[in-house]
Amino acid sequence: MKPYPYILAIAVIFLASCQSTNKSQPNTTQATPVQKIVTLDKNFKIASGQTVYVPVYSHIYHHNRQEIFELAVTLSIRNTDLTNPIIITSVRYYNSEGKLIKQYLERPIQIDALASTDFFINRNDTSGGLGANFIVEWVAQTEISEPIVEAVMIGTDFQQGISFISPGRVIKSQNNNKRSPLK
Repeated sequence: MKPYPYILAIAVIFLASCQSTNKSQPNTTQATPVQKIVTLDKNFKIASGQTVYVPVYSHIYHHNRQEIFELAVTLSIRNTDLTNPIIITSVRYYNSEGKLIKQYLERPIQIDALASTDFFINRNDTSGGLGANFIVEWVAQTEISEPIVEAVMIGTDFQQGISFISPGRVIKSQNNNKRSPLK
């Protein structure tokens, strides 16, 4: 009897056993920890607050602008204050033309001292384009250390990968114990 059928059968069994047991998941967004929703009433006094512009990239060009490299985006908001919370009043995502794509918060949320929260854009969502951005607005009832607001972009295809961060830039500040605008 010739050994070829046995060698072929062993090769097929070996190759079948090399397949990954992890089933690929559909493009889903991981849930972030429960965000504490708060209500800002007329008695809420603002001691400090900012509007922060964060440039993000839903894709970048490569191969002489003939192809795009899609990127997943994570917007991270970190409260750096050791003792006081901050209130995030708005997180909005805009495209390259300056049109609102998505409003992420229906109501303000509180981020406790040294806590953080994040917002995610799937790599398949290229609606923002190269000039996409987030506008993040936050307030606090006391003077606090400024939060860190930045975006992390990451993409992988085959054996190629890219990742980078984009820091937020303050475009408006508010101080002086102004009363809260009712949202």
